[in-house]
Amino acid sequence: MVSVLISCPVYPSEVQEKVREAILKIFPDASIERAEDGFKGEASTGRFYDLIRKQKILDSTRSMMFKGLRGNKIVLHLNKQVASVGKISFTEPRTILGTITVTIECDEPEALIDQIAPRTVDGEEVK
Repeated sequence: MVSVLISCPVYPSEVQEKVREAILKIFPDASIERAEDGFKGEASTGRFYDLIRKQKILDSTRSMMFKGLRGNKIVLHLNKQVASVGKISFTEPRTILGTITVTIECDEPEALIDQIAPRTVDGEEVK
């Protein structure tokens, strides 16, 4: 089973609804709720999967997923501003406005990485 958890801070300089919309542009099926410091929720990888193919960022996604692999969890940090226009951009965890933190938990994370962001040769997926 795959669990996708999302958390995202909302700072006083930000409009709460715009941050919520940014999350939903990447994870439209997310069930998110207001938390003490921002939003938290659960989602699936469906739209994320589609976006990384549309943006042709399989290699960088694969690299970031392996970089964020810790045991049975994969932690990714997405840029909130870029997400607000429906695109994915990976970033470091400590940025001025914070990030959309995506924690994917499953029994076989390396197999999941191969499924979501498979190896490529000359930009084409290796099957």
